[in-house]
Amino acid sequence: MVNVSIARRYARALLDVASEAGRTDAVAEQLTAFADVIAKNAELTDVLVNPAYTREQRLRVVESVMQAIPGGVEATLANTLRLLVDRNRLGYLADIARLFRDMADARAGRVRGHVTSAAPLPADALAQLQQTLQQLTQRNVLLETRVDPSLLGGVSAQVGSILYDGSIRTQLEEMRRELKQR
Repeated sequence: MVNVSIARRYARALLDVASEAGRTDAVAEQLTAFADVIAKNAELTDVLVNPAYTREQRLRVVESVMQAIPGGVEATLANTLRLLVDRNRLGYLADIARLFRDMADARAGRVRGHVTSAAPLPADALAQLQQTLQQLTQRNVLLETRVDPSLLGGVSAQVGSILYDGSIRTQLEEMRRELKQR
């Protein structure tokens, strides 16, 4: 298992530098994109974490991936990625990206939420749901949507550790439990 405290140190340092430059959101987006590219390609992951490859080979791969990201990457992120190559810490990249995003959200007063519905939600319904969740949590809520036909209907929203479940599937399960108890 990856030592999260190491990833946290790199994420915090990158956040501090990105915040000073006023580029936190851009760095977060680019770091997530970079980590996603690496995570989705097993060969890239192997090159970046396998000790059989030299630092120079890893650095060339990292530089190539940075160039492949649309719009390039911020200088602070590029320097951090080069440092990770130099220190053989690229195995922590996914955790660094996740922790960076979480810390940036916390610093900005945001919280991420996941909305699951049986069918795609219209934009106005999603906006209304987001506004309701913001009122409940007293924070700016960023929603990610997902479709799960097994819900049958309704919506399930998780914000932080709190689950708001208004799905028909859950309501049917509750009715089944109540009927069994009688």
